[in-house]
Amino acid sequence: MASDLKERVLSALRACRSSDDLVALDEQLAIDCRDAPLHQVICDALRDRSVAPVEAANWLTTLMEHRNQQLTACLNLSCQV
Repeated sequence: MASDLKERVLSALRACRSSDDLVALDEQLAIDCRDAPLHQVICDALRDRSVAPVEAANWLTTLMEHRNQQLTACLNLSCQV
């Protein structure tokens, strides 16, 4: 991912005010930049020390909780069939 795009994504991350905002950004990035998922951008920023660990941990926790909710819903639907 180009550094200017990475900076724009990090700015968008910092602008997120709710978990819904963060999930929407994750979904948009999955459409626009398949080769750079949001969790990877966050991890790269951690390695580069361009984000605070606590900030990154909060973002990653939100993303993982959303993924777990999706998996749970999917499993519940397949059990009902």
